[in-house]
Amino acid sequence: MLVLTCSLLPSRAAGQDSAPAPQAAPAAPPDFVPPPDSAQAPDSAPPPDAPPPAPAAFQNPIPADRLAFLKDYDGKMPKQILKDTRFRDLEKEITPSARYFYHFDRALSEARDEVLDDKPVPISVRDDRYVMVGSAGGGDPHTYGRGFLWFDMQMGIGLGGIYFHPSNGEPTPTLTIYSKQLSDTDLSMGQLPPEFDQDFRQWATMAGLEVISPRYFIPANKKKYVLLHDEDYCAYSGNTQVLGGCQELNVEAADADLNAAYFMHLTGNASDANAYMLNSEQAAWLALRERTCAGPNGLACRIQITRQRTAVLTGHPPRAPHPVHR
Repeated sequence: MLVLTCSLLPSRAAGQDSAPAPQAAPAAPPDFVPPPDSAQAPDSAPPPDAPPPAPAAFQNPIPADRLAFLKDYDGKMPKQILKDTRFRDLEKEITPSARYFYHFDRALSEARDEVLDDKPVPISVRDDRYVMVGSAGGGDPHTYGRGFLWFDMQMGIGLGGIYFHPSNGEPTPTLTIYSKQLSDTDLSMGQLPPEFDQDFRQWATMAGLEVISPRYFIPANKKKYVLLHDEDYCAYSGNTQVLGGCQELNVEAADADLNAAYFMHLTGNASDANAYMLNSEQAAWLALRERTCAGPNGLACRIQITRQRTAVLTGHPPRAPHPVHR
């Protein structure tokens, strides 16, 4: 278990002002990128017509005949399917043999089983193809986690997820998506299957997840990486009206990614790392960001340079945002 002492950005509700900057004015960190003039796009920003990144790469698809039995559990409770040895075999096929910090250091499979047992909800099978086995969390939402296992029976792929509020000092609340079938080490939410996104959002609403939080994913290599927000909360698909405060949500998403990226940067992408405290370099960067983005276009400035800082920490270029599906 890797234990750190570091501190990140304070959590902030949408629409609230950001935390006050420290009084000192330290020198800029070497990787700070000041915002450019409005007529010039930053070098690290994707061009407006940049193609979307490739969909997530899945490996070792599960044969359809081994998944067909899942349809028999539509509307039933997870405790029934968890007794089925066929389902337990599927769990093993998609859960990396990694360590995970869920209240304490343990096997990821153990954390998976515990969250699925916290107020389970009926299994849903959509379009005779997409299966969601999940829980809504029981008791105190800051103590009990929520989790899911999702399958596409036609494509032979599966994803799991754990959401909870760590109390040890790491960014919170946190969502971790995992699959032994994932081979990527650089992903944003929009690269996961759109059918998964649809079912995940329905589950998230039912389970009471916060719309924006630090996100991670654990692929086959058993390390932990940032799962970037690439949603533009000021752009909605269809006829959905854009709500007030959408730019503040974009700021919050950028901050959540920065928190997650900084945490993973310090921990070397360890799947079971925990605890944090601000270091001098990050404090200097935050102070400079507050001063730089103090003008009338502060929100747009903050989003831009926060995304640039996240790209530096992850070693991957920023993602072009996409409309939010409702």
